[in-house]
Amino acid sequence: MALDGVFLSLVRKELQPLIGGRVEKIHQPSKEEMVFTIRTREGAYRLLFNTGAGTARVHITSEEIENPKVPPMFCMFMRKHLSSGKLVDIRQDGLERILYFDFDSVNEMGDICRYTLAAEIMGRHSNLILIDSSGKIADSIKRVGQDMSSVRMVLPGMTYTLPPKEKRFSLFDDDPREVYRAVKSCGAVPLSKAIMKCMEGISPVFAGEAEFYAAKGGQPNADELDGDMCDRLAFFLKKTAEDIAQGKNKFVILKNKEGLLKDFCFADVRHFGSLMTVVETDSACETLDRFFSERDRTARIKQRAQDLFRLLVNAADRVSRRTANQRLELKECQDRERLKKYGDLLMANIYRLEKGQEFAEVEDYYLPECPIVKIPLDKRLNPSQNVQKYYKEYRKAATAEEKLLAQIAAGENELIYLDSVSDSLSRAAGEGDIAELREELVQQGYLKHNSSKNKQLKSRPPLEFTSSDGYRIRVGRNNRQNDRLTCKESEKLDIWLHTKNIAGSHTVISCNGEQPPERTIFEAAVIAAYHSHGKDSAQVPVDHTLIKYVRKPNGAKPGMVIFTNQKTLYVRPDEELVEKLRSK
Repeated sequence: MALDGVFLSLVRKELQPLIGGRVEKIHQPSKEEMVFTIRTREGAYRLLFNTGAGTARVHITSEEIENPKVPPMFCMFMRKHLSSGKLVDIRQDGLERILYFDFDSVNEMGDICRYTLAAEIMGRHSNLILIDSSGKIADSIKRVGQDMSSVRMVLPGMTYTLPPKEKRFSLFDDDPREVYRAVKSCGAVPLSKAIMKCMEGISPVFAGEAEFYAAKGGQPNADELDGDMCDRLAFFLKKTAEDIAQGKNKFVILKNKEGLLKDFCFADVRHFGSLMTVVETDSACETLDRFFSERDRTARIKQRAQDLFRLLVNAADRVSRRTANQRLELKECQDRERLKKYGDLLMANIYRLEKGQEFAEVEDYYLPECPIVKIPLDKRLNPSQNVQKYYKEYRKAATAEEKLLAQIAAGENELIYLDSVSDSLSRAAGEGDIAELREELVQQGYLKHNSSKNKQLKSRPPLEFTSSDGYRIRVGRNNRQNDRLTCKESEKLDIWLHTKNIAGSHTVISCNGEQPPERTIFEAAVIAAYHSHGKDSAQVPVDHTLIKYVRKPNGAKPGMVIFTNQKTLYVRPDEELVEKLRSK
Protein backbone atom coordinates (compact mmCIF):
# COMPACT_ATOMS: atom_id res chain seq x y z
CA MET A 1 0.00 0.00 0.00
CA ALA A 2 1.52 3.34 -1.06
CA LEU A 3 0.50 6.81 -2.13
CA ASP A 4 1.81 6.93 -5.73
CA GLY A 5 2.73 9.91 -7.90
CA VAL A 6 -0.44 9.79 -10.00
CA PHE A 7 -2.63 9.85 -6.89
CA LEU A 8 -0.52 12.69 -5.48
CA SER A 9 -1.06 14.69 -8.68
CA LEU A 10 -4.81 14.33 -8.16
CA VAL A 11 -4.43 15.52 -4.57
CA ARG A 12 -2.49 18.54 -5.86
CA LYS A 13 -5.35 19.30 -8.25
CA GLU A 14 -7.85 19.25 -5.37
CA LEU A 15 -5.62 21.53 -3.27
CA GLN A 16 -5.62 24.33 -5.86
CA PRO A 17 -8.47 26.25 -4.11
CA LEU A 18 -6.11 26.73 -1.15
CA ILE A 19 -3.81 28.93 -3.24
CA GLY A 20 -4.22 32.51 -2.08
CA GLY A 21 -5.20 31.45 1.42
CA ARG A 22 -3.29 32.36 4.57
CA VAL A 23 -1.88 30.11 7.29
CA GLU A 24 -4.07 30.62 10.33
CA LYS A 25 -2.83 27.87 12.67
CA ILE A 26 -0.02 25.31 12.75
CA HIS A 27 -0.13 22.22 14.99
CA GLN A 28 2.03 19.12 15.35
CA PRO A 29 -0.10 16.32 16.86
CA SER A 30 2.79 13.81 16.75
CA LYS A 31 6.45 13.74 15.83
CA GLU A 32 5.66 12.66 12.25
CA GLU A 33 2.65 14.78 11.33
CA MET A 34 1.61 18.41 11.08
CA VAL A 35 -1.69 20.17 10.48
CA PHE A 36 -1.93 23.61 8.81
CA THR A 37 -5.21 25.52 9.04
CA ILE A 38 -5.42 27.63 5.88
CA ARG A 39 -8.06 30.36 5.68
CA THR A 40 -9.47 31.18 2.22
CA ARG A 41 -12.47 33.24 1.12
CA GLU A 42 -14.53 30.04 1.04
CA GLY A 43 -13.60 29.08 4.60
CA ALA A 44 -10.90 27.33 6.63
CA TYR A 45 -9.31 24.04 5.58
CA ARG A 46 -7.10 21.72 7.61
CA LEU A 47 -4.15 20.50 5.55
CA LEU A 48 -2.53 17.37 6.98
CA PHE A 49 1.10 16.41 6.36
CA ASN A 50 2.14 12.93 7.53
CA THR A 51 5.67 11.53 7.19
CA GLY A 52 5.20 8.11 8.82
CA ALA A 53 6.76 5.15 7.03
CA GLY A 54 3.44 3.42 6.32
CA THR A 55 1.13 6.44 6.53
CA ALA A 56 2.95 9.17 4.55
CA ARG A 57 0.54 11.50 2.76
CA VAL A 58 -0.74 15.06 2.33
CA HIS A 59 -4.42 16.02 1.97
CA ILE A 60 -7.27 18.07 3.37
CA THR A 61 -8.71 16.39 6.46
CA SER A 62 -11.98 16.66 8.35
CA GLU A 63 -10.63 14.54 11.19
CA GLU A 64 -10.30 16.24 14.58
CA ILE A 65 -6.80 15.36 15.76
CA GLU A 66 -5.95 16.12 19.37
CA ASN A 67 -2.87 18.26 19.90
CA PRO A 68 -0.27 18.02 22.70
CA LYS A 69 -0.38 20.61 25.48
CA VAL A 70 3.16 21.79 24.67
CA PRO A 71 4.01 22.21 20.95
CA PRO A 72 7.26 20.52 19.80
CA MET A 73 10.26 22.63 18.76
CA PHE A 74 9.74 22.01 15.03
CA CYS A 75 6.14 23.20 15.35
CA MET A 76 7.34 26.43 17.04
CA PHE A 77 9.91 26.87 14.26
CA MET A 78 7.23 26.49 11.55
CA ARG A 79 4.95 28.95 13.36
CA LYS A 80 7.77 31.49 13.45
CA HIS A 81 8.37 31.36 9.69
CA LEU A 82 4.96 30.46 8.19
CA SER A 83 2.27 31.86 10.51
CA SER A 84 0.08 34.27 8.52
CA GLY A 85 2.02 33.31 5.39
CA LYS A 86 0.22 33.31 2.06
CA LEU A 87 0.14 30.11 -0.02
CA VAL A 88 1.07 31.20 -3.55
CA ASP A 89 1.60 27.92 -5.41
CA ILE A 90 1.57 24.12 -5.17
CA ARG A 91 4.01 22.35 -7.52
CA GLN A 92 4.92 18.79 -8.50
CA ASP A 93 7.88 17.65 -10.60
CA GLY A 94 6.26 15.31 -13.14
CA LEU A 95 4.79 12.40 -11.21
CA GLU A 96 7.41 12.42 -8.47
CA ARG A 97 6.03 11.80 -4.99
CA ILE A 98 6.90 15.32 -3.82
CA LEU A 99 4.61 18.33 -3.50
CA TYR A 100 6.14 21.81 -3.11
CA PHE A 101 4.09 24.42 -1.24
CA ASP A 102 5.32 27.98 -1.83
CA PHE A 103 4.55 30.53 0.90
CA ASP A 104 5.13 34.28 1.04
CA SER A 105 5.79 35.20 4.65
CA VAL A 106 6.85 38.37 6.48
CA ASN A 107 10.07 38.15 8.52
CA GLU A 108 11.07 40.10 11.66
CA MET A 109 12.25 43.04 9.52
CA GLY A 110 8.91 43.30 7.75
CA ASP A 111 10.25 41.97 4.44
CA ILE A 112 8.35 39.41 2.41
CA CYS A 113 10.32 36.13 2.17
CA ARG A 114 9.56 33.11 -0.01
CA TYR A 115 9.61 29.76 1.79
CA THR A 116 8.97 26.39 0.16
CA LEU A 117 7.61 23.45 2.12
CA ALA A 118 8.61 20.19 0.42
CA ALA A 119 6.33 17.27 1.35
CA GLU A 120 8.27 14.17 0.30
CA ILE A 121 5.96 11.15 0.29
CA MET A 122 8.44 8.29 -0.11
CA GLY A 123 7.71 5.51 2.39
CA ARG A 124 10.27 5.30 5.18
CA HIS A 125 12.23 8.16 3.55
CA SER A 126 9.24 10.55 3.79
CA ASN A 127 10.01 14.00 5.14
CA LEU A 128 8.69 17.54 5.51
CA ILE A 129 11.39 20.08 4.68
CA LEU A 130 11.25 23.88 4.92
CA ILE A 131 13.45 25.57 2.28
CA ASP A 132 14.32 29.29 2.27
CA SER A 133 14.52 31.59 -0.76
CA SER A 134 18.21 30.74 -1.32
CA GLY A 135 17.49 27.03 -1.65
CA LYS A 136 18.94 26.20 1.77
CA ILE A 137 17.22 23.86 4.21
CA ALA A 138 15.83 25.86 7.14
CA ASP A 139 14.80 22.71 9.04
CA SER A 140 12.96 19.42 8.57
CA ILE A 141 10.63 17.25 10.60
CA LYS A 142 13.21 14.45 10.24
CA ARG A 143 16.88 15.34 10.20
CA VAL A 144 18.98 12.91 8.16
CA GLY A 145 22.71 12.89 8.99
CA GLN A 146 25.61 11.06 7.39
CA ASP A 147 25.20 8.17 9.80
CA MET A 148 21.66 7.62 8.43
CA SER A 149 22.28 8.22 4.71
CA SER A 150 25.46 8.68 2.70
CA VAL A 151 23.46 9.50 -0.45
CA ARG A 152 21.37 12.49 0.66
CA MET A 153 21.64 14.34 3.95
CA VAL A 154 18.85 16.62 5.18
CA LEU A 155 20.20 19.09 7.76
CA PRO A 156 19.64 22.82 8.45
CA GLY A 157 21.93 25.03 6.40
CA MET A 158 22.54 22.49 3.64
CA THR A 159 21.44 23.08 0.03
CA TYR A 160 18.23 21.23 -0.77
CA THR A 161 18.77 18.53 -3.39
CA LEU A 162 16.22 16.26 -5.03
CA PRO A 163 16.18 12.56 -4.14
CA PRO A 164 17.83 10.20 -6.70
CA LYS A 165 15.54 9.77 -9.69
CA GLU A 166 15.24 7.06 -12.35
CA LYS A 167 14.05 7.68 -15.89
CA ARG A 168 10.60 6.19 -16.29
CA PHE A 169 7.59 6.60 -18.58
CA SER A 170 4.68 8.86 -17.62
CA LEU A 171 1.07 7.75 -17.73
CA PHE A 172 0.08 11.13 -19.18
CA ASP A 173 2.98 12.26 -21.40
CA ASP A 174 4.41 9.14 -23.07
CA ASP A 175 3.08 6.91 -25.85
CA PRO A 176 1.62 3.68 -24.39
CA ARG A 177 3.29 1.74 -27.21
CA GLU A 178 6.70 2.85 -25.93
CA VAL A 179 5.64 1.71 -22.47
CA TYR A 180 4.77 -1.84 -23.49
CA ARG A 181 7.96 -2.16 -25.53
CA ALA A 182 9.96 -1.23 -22.43
CA VAL A 183 7.85 -3.59 -20.31
CA LYS A 184 8.43 -6.49 -22.68
CA SER A 185 12.19 -5.96 -22.54
CA CYS A 186 12.21 -6.54 -18.75
CA GLY A 187 12.45 -10.31 -19.31
CA ALA A 188 11.18 -13.14 -17.10
CA VAL A 189 9.65 -11.04 -14.32
CA PRO A 190 5.94 -10.82 -13.44
CA LEU A 191 4.14 -8.40 -15.73
CA SER A 192 2.86 -6.20 -12.88
CA LYS A 193 6.39 -5.73 -11.52
CA ALA A 194 7.70 -4.88 -15.00
CA ILE A 195 4.95 -2.22 -15.38
CA MET A 196 5.93 -0.68 -12.04
CA LYS A 197 9.60 -0.71 -13.01
CA CYS A 198 8.99 1.10 -16.31
CA MET A 199 6.28 3.60 -15.30
CA GLU A 200 6.57 6.62 -13.07
CA GLY A 201 4.28 7.21 -10.11
CA ILE A 202 2.07 4.10 -10.06
CA SER A 203 1.34 1.76 -7.16
CA PRO A 204 1.30 -2.07 -7.04
CA VAL A 205 -2.52 -2.04 -7.04
CA PHE A 206 -2.74 -0.10 -10.31
CA ALA A 207 0.03 -2.23 -11.87
CA GLY A 208 -1.91 -5.36 -10.86
CA GLU A 209 -5.07 -3.97 -12.46
CA ALA A 210 -3.14 -3.20 -15.68
CA GLU A 211 -1.80 -6.77 -15.75
CA PHE A 212 -5.30 -8.15 -15.10
CA TYR A 213 -6.75 -6.17 -18.03
CA ALA A 214 -3.91 -6.93 -20.45
CA ALA A 215 -3.71 -10.66 -19.68
CA LYS A 216 -7.48 -11.18 -19.19
CA GLY A 217 -6.99 -12.40 -15.62
CA GLY A 218 -3.76 -14.27 -16.26
CA GLN A 219 -0.39 -13.64 -14.60
CA PRO A 220 2.22 -13.82 -17.37
CA ASN A 221 5.83 -12.71 -17.28
CA ALA A 222 6.80 -9.54 -19.16
CA ASP A 223 8.59 -11.47 -21.93
CA GLU A 224 5.39 -13.45 -22.63
CA LEU A 225 3.51 -10.37 -23.86
CA ASP A 226 1.97 -11.00 -27.27
CA GLY A 227 0.40 -8.55 -29.70
CA ASP A 228 -3.11 -8.74 -28.22
CA MET A 229 -1.82 -8.24 -24.67
CA CYS A 230 0.23 -5.23 -25.77
CA ASP A 231 -2.81 -3.68 -27.46
CA ARG A 232 -4.97 -4.21 -24.38
CA LEU A 233 -2.26 -2.80 -22.08
CA ALA A 234 -1.86 0.28 -24.31
CA PHE A 235 -5.65 0.78 -24.41
CA PHE A 236 -5.94 0.44 -20.62
CA LEU A 237 -3.20 3.01 -19.95
CA LYS A 238 -4.56 5.46 -22.53
CA LYS A 239 -8.14 5.11 -21.28
CA THR A 240 -7.05 5.64 -17.65
CA ALA A 241 -5.09 8.80 -18.59
CA GLU A 242 -8.09 10.16 -20.52
CA ASP A 243 -10.50 9.45 -17.65
CA ILE A 244 -8.22 11.26 -15.21
CA ALA A 245 -7.84 14.24 -17.56
CA GLN A 246 -11.63 14.49 -17.94
CA GLY A 247 -12.34 13.87 -14.24
CA LYS A 248 -14.16 10.59 -14.97
CA ASN A 249 -11.88 8.33 -12.95
CA LYS A 250 -13.04 6.60 -9.79
CA PHE A 251 -11.50 6.77 -6.33
CA VAL A 252 -11.83 3.50 -4.44
CA ILE A 253 -10.94 2.00 -1.06
CA LEU A 254 -10.36 -1.75 -0.78
CA LYS A 255 -11.47 -3.78 2.24
CA ASN A 256 -10.98 -7.48 2.88
CA LYS A 257 -13.74 -9.91 3.91
CA GLU A 258 -13.26 -8.97 7.58
CA GLY A 259 -13.87 -5.30 6.74
CA LEU A 260 -10.27 -4.25 7.35
CA LEU A 261 -8.84 -1.47 5.20
CA LYS A 262 -6.21 -2.81 2.81
CA ASP A 263 -5.51 -0.33 -0.03
CA PHE A 264 -6.79 2.51 -2.22
CA CYS A 265 -6.49 3.56 -5.86
CA PHE A 266 -7.40 6.31 -8.36
CA ALA A 267 -9.07 3.80 -10.72
CA ASP A 268 -11.59 0.97 -10.41
CA VAL A 269 -10.00 -2.25 -9.12
CA ARG A 270 -11.38 -5.63 -10.16
CA HIS A 271 -8.45 -8.05 -10.16
CA PHE A 272 -8.97 -9.09 -6.52
CA GLY A 273 -12.41 -10.50 -7.34
CA SER A 274 -14.43 -11.54 -4.27
CA LEU A 275 -11.40 -11.29 -1.98
CA MET A 276 -11.88 -7.54 -1.62
CA THR A 277 -14.81 -5.18 -1.25
CA VAL A 278 -14.53 -1.99 -3.30
CA VAL A 279 -15.90 1.21 -1.72
CA GLU A 280 -16.13 4.28 -3.97
CA THR A 281 -15.35 7.76 -2.65
CA ASP A 282 -15.85 11.25 -4.12
CA SER A 283 -12.31 12.65 -4.16
CA ALA A 284 -8.64 11.94 -3.63
CA CYS A 285 -8.54 13.83 -0.31
CA GLU A 286 -11.64 12.07 0.98
CA THR A 287 -10.13 8.71 0.02
CA LEU A 288 -6.94 9.37 1.98
CA ASP A 289 -8.82 10.92 4.90
CA ARG A 290 -11.20 7.96 5.25
CA PHE A 291 -8.53 5.34 4.68
CA PHE A 292 -5.93 6.64 7.10
CA SER A 293 -8.04 8.35 9.76
CA GLU A 294 -9.28 5.07 11.22
CA ARG A 295 -5.87 3.42 11.00
CA ASP A 296 -4.09 6.43 12.47
CA ARG A 297 -6.64 6.80 15.24
CA THR A 298 -6.28 3.14 16.21
CA ALA A 299 -2.47 3.32 16.15
CA ARG A 300 -2.41 6.59 18.10
CA ILE A 301 -4.74 5.28 20.79
CA LYS A 302 -2.82 2.01 21.11
CA GLN A 303 0.39 3.93 21.57
CA ARG A 304 -1.02 6.30 24.21
CA ALA A 305 -3.02 3.64 26.05
CA GLN A 306 -0.63 0.69 25.89
CA ASP A 307 -0.48 0.40 29.67
CA LEU A 308 -4.29 0.29 29.91
CA PHE A 309 -4.60 -2.41 27.25
CA ARG A 310 -1.95 -4.44 29.10
CA LEU A 311 -3.72 -3.89 32.43
CA LEU A 312 -7.08 -5.01 31.03
CA VAL A 313 -5.60 -8.12 29.39
CA ASN A 314 -3.79 -9.11 32.60
CA ALA A 315 -6.87 -8.43 34.74
CA ALA A 316 -9.12 -10.46 32.43
CA ASP A 317 -6.58 -13.31 32.38
CA ARG A 318 -6.38 -13.30 36.19
CA VAL A 319 -10.17 -13.32 36.61
CA SER A 320 -10.52 -16.11 33.99
CA ARG A 321 -8.01 -18.33 35.82
CA ARG A 322 -9.66 -17.68 39.18
CA THR A 323 -13.12 -18.44 37.79
CA ALA A 324 -11.87 -21.65 36.14
CA ASN A 325 -10.43 -22.85 39.48
CA GLN A 326 -13.71 -22.00 41.24
CA ARG A 327 -15.62 -24.06 38.68
CA LEU A 328 -13.37 -27.03 39.43
CA GLU A 329 -14.07 -26.61 43.15
CA LEU A 330 -17.79 -26.34 42.42
CA LYS A 331 -17.64 -29.63 40.54
CA GLU A 332 -16.21 -31.29 43.64
CA CYS A 333 -19.03 -29.84 45.76
CA GLN A 334 -21.63 -31.60 43.60
CA ASP A 335 -20.78 -34.84 45.53
CA ARG A 336 -22.17 -33.39 48.76
CA GLU A 337 -25.45 -35.41 48.63
CA ARG A 338 -23.39 -38.60 48.82
CA LEU A 339 -21.82 -37.30 52.05
CA LYS A 340 -25.24 -36.64 53.61
CA LYS A 341 -26.46 -40.05 52.48
CA TYR A 342 -23.46 -41.78 54.11
CA GLY A 343 -24.09 -39.82 57.32
CA ASP A 344 -27.76 -40.89 57.37
CA LEU A 345 -26.91 -44.56 56.73
CA LEU A 346 -24.25 -44.60 59.45
CA MET A 347 -26.66 -42.88 61.89
CA ALA A 348 -29.30 -45.53 61.15
CA ASN A 349 -26.76 -48.32 61.81
CA ILE A 350 -24.70 -46.67 64.58
CA TYR A 351 -25.51 -49.48 67.03
CA ARG A 352 -23.66 -51.90 64.71
CA LEU A 353 -20.48 -49.85 64.51
CA GLU A 354 -17.36 -50.03 66.66
CA LYS A 355 -14.30 -47.85 67.03
CA GLY A 356 -11.34 -49.03 64.93
CA GLN A 357 -13.36 -50.17 61.89
CA GLU A 358 -11.96 -49.11 58.51
CA PHE A 359 -15.35 -49.37 56.75
CA ALA A 360 -18.96 -50.18 57.41
CA GLU A 361 -21.17 -52.45 55.29
CA VAL A 362 -24.81 -51.32 55.63
CA GLU A 363 -28.05 -51.57 53.62
CA ASP A 364 -28.77 -48.59 51.35
CA TYR A 365 -32.43 -47.97 52.18
CA TYR A 366 -32.50 -45.05 49.67
CA LEU A 367 -32.79 -47.62 46.91
CA PRO A 368 -35.71 -50.08 46.54
CA GLU A 369 -33.44 -53.16 46.43
CA CYS A 370 -31.57 -52.04 49.57
CA PRO A 371 -28.15 -53.13 48.27
CA ILE A 372 -25.17 -53.37 50.61
CA VAL A 373 -22.98 -50.27 50.44
CA LYS A 374 -19.42 -50.06 51.76
CA ILE A 375 -18.75 -46.75 53.63
CA PRO A 376 -15.16 -45.75 54.55
CA LEU A 377 -14.57 -44.92 58.24
CA ASP A 378 -11.79 -43.26 60.19
CA LYS A 379 -10.63 -45.95 62.61
CA ARG A 380 -9.31 -43.29 65.00
CA LEU A 381 -12.86 -41.97 65.56
CA ASN A 382 -15.76 -43.53 67.40
CA PRO A 383 -19.05 -44.25 65.50
CA SER A 384 -20.71 -40.97 66.52
CA GLN A 385 -17.67 -38.94 65.46
CA ASN A 386 -17.62 -40.71 62.07
CA VAL A 387 -21.29 -39.79 61.56
CA GLN A 388 -20.60 -36.14 62.50
CA LYS A 389 -17.57 -36.11 60.19
CA TYR A 390 -19.75 -36.90 57.16
CA TYR A 391 -22.40 -34.34 58.17
CA LYS A 392 -19.71 -31.69 58.69
CA GLU A 393 -18.21 -32.35 55.24
CA TYR A 394 -21.73 -32.15 53.75
CA ARG A 395 -22.41 -28.74 55.37
CA LYS A 396 -18.99 -27.50 54.30
CA ALA A 397 -19.62 -28.55 50.69
CA ALA A 398 -23.10 -26.94 50.69
CA THR A 399 -21.68 -23.64 52.04
CA ALA A 400 -18.81 -23.79 49.56
CA GLU A 401 -21.23 -24.33 46.66
CA GLU A 402 -23.31 -21.32 47.68
CA LYS A 403 -20.25 -19.08 47.93
CA LEU A 404 -18.63 -20.45 44.79
CA LEU A 405 -21.77 -19.80 42.75
CA ALA A 406 -21.76 -16.18 43.93
CA GLN A 407 -18.01 -15.83 43.26
CA ILE A 408 -18.31 -17.36 39.78
CA ALA A 409 -21.21 -15.02 38.93
CA ALA A 410 -19.16 -12.05 40.20
CA GLY A 411 -16.19 -13.20 38.10
CA GLU A 412 -18.32 -13.51 34.97
CA ASN A 413 -19.74 -10.02 35.56
CA GLU A 414 -16.22 -8.69 36.06
CA LEU A 415 -15.12 -10.22 32.74
CA ILE A 416 -18.10 -8.58 31.02
CA TYR A 417 -17.12 -5.26 32.62
CA LEU A 418 -13.45 -5.56 31.60
CA ASP A 419 -14.55 -6.46 28.08
CA SER A 420 -16.72 -3.34 27.94
CA VAL A 421 -13.83 -1.13 29.11
CA SER A 422 -11.55 -2.72 26.51
CA ASP A 423 -14.18 -2.03 23.84
CA SER A 424 -14.46 1.62 24.92
CA LEU A 425 -10.67 1.95 24.93
CA SER A 426 -10.40 0.54 21.41
CA ARG A 427 -12.79 3.28 20.21
CA ALA A 428 -11.29 6.13 22.25
CA ALA A 429 -10.76 9.14 19.98
CA GLY A 430 -8.31 11.15 22.07
CA GLU A 431 -6.52 11.74 25.35
CA GLY A 432 -9.72 13.02 26.98
CA ASP A 433 -11.46 9.68 26.39
CA ILE A 434 -8.43 7.78 27.68
CA ALA A 435 -8.25 10.02 30.77
CA GLU A 436 -11.90 9.30 31.60
CA LEU A 437 -11.30 5.56 31.27
CA ARG A 438 -8.25 5.85 33.55
CA GLU A 439 -10.37 7.63 36.15
CA GLU A 440 -13.01 4.90 35.90
CA LEU A 441 -10.38 2.18 36.45
CA VAL A 442 -9.01 4.14 39.43
CA GLN A 443 -12.49 4.26 41.00
CA GLN A 444 -12.94 0.52 40.44
CA GLY A 445 -9.61 -0.24 42.10
CA TYR A 446 -7.69 -1.45 39.05
CA LEU A 447 -5.31 1.55 39.04
CA LYS A 448 -3.72 3.71 41.67
CA HIS A 449 -4.74 7.35 41.72
CA ASN A 450 -2.24 9.75 40.16
CA SER A 451 -3.28 13.37 40.72
CA SER A 452 -0.64 14.74 38.35
CA LYS A 453 -2.02 12.98 35.28
CA ASN A 454 -4.86 14.16 33.05
CA LYS A 455 -5.69 17.08 35.34
CA GLN A 456 -6.60 19.49 32.55
CA LEU A 457 -8.31 17.02 30.21
CA LYS A 458 -12.09 17.37 29.90
CA SER A 459 -14.45 14.57 29.00
CA ARG A 460 -16.30 14.96 25.73
CA PRO A 461 -20.07 14.66 25.27
CA PRO A 462 -21.67 11.52 23.82
CA LEU A 463 -21.40 10.90 20.09
CA GLU A 464 -24.39 12.35 18.26
CA PHE A 465 -26.18 11.22 15.10
CA THR A 466 -29.34 12.30 13.31
CA SER A 467 -31.57 9.65 11.76
CA SER A 468 -33.02 9.98 8.27
CA ASP A 469 -36.32 10.92 9.94
CA GLY A 470 -34.70 13.70 12.01
CA TYR A 471 -34.48 11.95 15.38
CA ARG A 472 -31.48 12.56 17.64
CA ILE A 473 -29.39 9.47 18.43
CA ARG A 474 -26.69 9.54 21.14
CA VAL A 475 -23.97 7.00 21.88
CA GLY A 476 -21.92 6.77 25.09
CA ARG A 477 -18.13 6.86 24.73
CA ASN A 478 -17.41 4.79 27.87
CA ASN A 479 -19.17 3.08 30.80
CA ARG A 480 -19.49 6.15 33.00
CA GLN A 481 -20.95 8.10 30.11
CA ASN A 482 -23.27 5.14 29.36
CA ASP A 483 -24.61 5.42 32.92
CA ARG A 484 -25.21 9.17 32.63
CA LEU A 485 -26.80 8.85 29.21
CA THR A 486 -29.15 6.00 30.19
CA CYS A 487 -29.98 6.82 33.80
CA LYS A 488 -29.88 10.64 33.96
CA GLU A 489 -29.99 12.32 30.55
CA SER A 490 -32.80 10.38 28.85
CA GLU A 491 -36.58 10.40 29.15
CA LYS A 492 -38.63 7.35 30.12
CA LEU A 493 -40.15 7.03 26.64
CA ASP A 494 -36.82 7.29 24.81
CA ILE A 495 -35.64 4.08 23.13
CA TRP A 496 -32.52 2.35 24.50
CA LEU A 497 -30.42 -0.01 22.36
CA HIS A 498 -27.48 -2.32 23.07
CA THR A 499 -25.84 -5.25 21.31
CA LYS A 500 -27.10 -8.58 22.65
CA ASN A 501 -24.44 -10.40 24.75
CA ILE A 502 -21.72 -8.31 23.07
CA ALA A 503 -19.73 -5.49 24.68
CA GLY A 504 -20.72 -2.13 23.25
CA SER A 505 -21.97 1.38 23.95
CA HIS A 506 -25.41 2.37 25.19
CA THR A 507 -27.37 4.00 22.36
CA VAL A 508 -30.44 6.18 22.94
CA ILE A 509 -33.01 7.59 20.51
CA SER A 510 -34.52 10.85 21.81
CA CYS A 511 -38.18 10.36 20.95
CA ASN A 512 -39.78 13.49 22.50
CA GLY A 513 -42.73 11.36 23.58
CA GLU A 514 -43.35 10.07 20.02
CA GLN A 515 -42.99 6.64 18.47
CA PRO A 516 -40.16 6.90 15.91
CA PRO A 517 -40.48 5.14 12.53
CA GLU A 518 -38.99 1.66 12.06
CA ARG A 519 -36.29 3.18 9.84
CA THR A 520 -34.97 5.29 12.72
CA ILE A 521 -34.87 2.27 15.06
CA PHE A 522 -33.05 0.27 12.39
CA GLU A 523 -30.49 3.05 11.84
CA ALA A 524 -29.94 3.35 15.60
CA ALA A 525 -29.39 -0.43 15.76
CA VAL A 526 -26.77 -0.15 13.00
CA ILE A 527 -25.06 2.63 14.97
CA ALA A 528 -25.14 0.52 18.16
CA ALA A 529 -23.68 -2.48 16.30
CA TYR A 530 -20.94 -0.31 14.79
CA HIS A 531 -19.95 0.97 18.26
CA SER A 532 -19.43 -2.51 19.72
CA HIS A 533 -17.11 -5.50 19.65
CA GLY A 534 -19.27 -6.83 16.80
CA LYS A 535 -18.22 -3.99 14.49
CA ASP A 536 -16.49 -6.32 12.02
CA SER A 537 -19.20 -9.02 12.04
CA ALA A 538 -21.56 -9.72 9.16
CA GLN A 539 -24.66 -9.71 11.41
CA VAL A 540 -25.09 -8.39 14.95
CA PRO A 541 -28.13 -8.84 17.28
CA VAL A 542 -29.23 -5.57 18.91
CA ASP A 543 -31.78 -5.39 21.74
CA HIS A 544 -34.02 -2.34 22.08
CA THR A 545 -36.56 -1.31 24.68
CA LEU A 546 -37.90 1.84 26.39
CA ILE A 547 -35.69 3.61 28.92
CA LYS A 548 -38.32 3.00 31.61
CA TYR A 549 -37.62 -0.74 31.37
CA VAL A 550 -33.88 -0.25 31.95
CA ARG A 551 -32.47 0.00 35.47
CA LYS A 552 -29.12 -0.16 37.19
CA PRO A 553 -28.86 -2.62 40.13
CA ASN A 554 -27.40 -1.32 43.39
CA GLY A 555 -23.65 -1.81 43.50
CA ALA A 556 -23.35 -2.71 39.82
CA LYS A 557 -20.19 -1.69 37.97
CA PRO A 558 -20.29 1.29 35.57
CA GLY A 559 -22.26 0.59 32.40
CA MET A 560 -23.94 -2.53 33.82
CA VAL A 561 -27.76 -2.48 33.63
CA ILE A 562 -30.64 -4.92 33.46
CA PHE A 563 -33.66 -4.50 31.18
CA THR A 564 -36.94 -6.15 30.19
CA ASN A 565 -39.58 -5.99 27.43
CA GLN A 566 -36.85 -5.93 24.78
CA LYS A 567 -37.07 -6.79 21.09
CA THR A 568 -34.12 -7.91 18.98
CA LEU A 569 -33.03 -6.69 15.56
CA TYR A 570 -30.31 -8.33 13.45
CA VAL A 571 -28.29 -5.75 11.52
CA ARG A 572 -25.03 -5.41 9.63
CA PRO A 573 -22.64 -2.70 10.90
CA ASP A 574 -22.44 -0.21 8.02
CA GLU A 575 -19.64 2.35 8.27
CA GLU A 576 -20.96 4.40 5.34
CA LEU A 577 -24.41 4.73 6.91
CA VAL A 578 -22.92 5.62 10.31
CA GLU A 579 -20.74 8.37 8.79
CA LYS A 580 -23.69 9.67 6.79
CA LEU A 581 -25.82 10.02 9.93
CA ARG A 582 -23.07 11.51 12.10
CA SER A 583 -23.94 15.02 13.34
CA LYS A 584 -21.34 17.55 12.25
